[in-house]
Amino acid sequence: MADAAQAARHVLIAADKFKGSLTAVQVAQRVTAGLRRVAPDAEIASVPVADGGDGTVAAAVAAGFERREVRVTGPLGEPVTAAYALREGTAVVEMAEASGLQLLPEGVFAPLTSTTYGSGEVIAAALDAGARSLVFGVGGSATTDGGAGMLAALGARFLDAQGVPVAPGGGPLATLASADLSGLDPRLADVDIVLASDVDNPLTGPKGAPAVYGPQKGATPEDVAELDAALAHFAKVLGESVGPTALEHAESPGAGAAGGIGYGALVGLGASFRPGIEVMLDVLGFAPALEKATLVITGEGSLDEQTLHGKAPAGVAAAARSAGIEVVAVCGRLALAPEALGKAGIRRAYALTEVEPDVARCIAEAGPILEDVAERIATDFLS
Repeated sequence: MADAAQAARHVLIAADKFKGSLTAVQVAQRVTAGLRRVAPDAEIASVPVADGGDGTVAAAVAAGFERREVRVTGPLGEPVTAAYALREGTAVVEMAEASGLQLLPEGVFAPLTSTTYGSGEVIAAALDAGARSLVFGVGGSATTDGGAGMLAALGARFLDAQGVPVAPGGGPLATLASADLSGLDPRLADVDIVLASDVDNPLTGPKGAPAVYGPQKGATPEDVAELDAALAHFAKVLGESVGPTALEHAESPGAGAAGGIGYGALVGLGASFRPGIEVMLDVLGFAPALEKATLVITGEGSLDEQTLHGKAPAGVAAAARSAGIEVVAVCGRLALAPEALGKAGIRRAYALTEVEPDVARCIAEAGPILEDVAERIATDFLS
């Protein structure tokens, strides 16, 4: 064991954020500090990661992208400041920056009327800045409008029977009579757009955007039914104006991502869908960093069943396992059995609650506790 521990001295930290407590960058900093207490000479590198949801722009900036800010329309129609990341013609756009739940006042939801218009404005800003390829990370949305707002911001027209533009949000799409995408920004045709998401839901139905994610955005059962019908109608009208592929895309993996903005990206932007963590590992330069590593530390706030379905730690572990590199994980809360961790390629997980059983303290004092957890990892694998 001593020889193995001595060999495992090139550590790569590739963890996602601990939502509500630490950013991915802060997780890496705290883990590094804890490791150094026990193994001061270990070589430690970090690639903060994200799976396309909130925190994606921050991860790109940590990897060397330039942070850009732009004033856009928020989910409730008010102006907000949204960031995107840019490097050498590649833009990373995170829809949550312009249309995310975190932009809503506490306790305020607008499931029927919240809009993705600002997300379209961010994409336009990235085009203005010279982006030739664009990673569109979607997740954490406050919206269920099928991406109609985003497309409208980029030049599409959605009109009711009187020829008046339909109001913002998913609910008013029930009044849609005609859709015209011919006015979409012509630069979109020359840009490679990847839809990066950790969910593969269709647009509508029992596993669609309204049914699965509407309630967390404040939608009542009645709202869910209304939104589901409105989005189905949206797809039908687009099918009539754009062609049958628009209807087919409603069933495509990722169409239901972020309140259906995935659908708008597939139909209107010509985006291709890829699991978010796979895209981000490519963009963030994970493979070159992995070449030197003999131990990878990944993690996120909660390791649970969702982790196994496209979340960042599972993607990191899969890539490391393919390279024959051992993986351990850090988390705030652990809800996976050792067998499930093993199948995911994670040898062992270290939870903050093992050090501090009080969950409230784990959230409030996540940084210092994470350092203590990292010290345990160093004792087990590096000393």
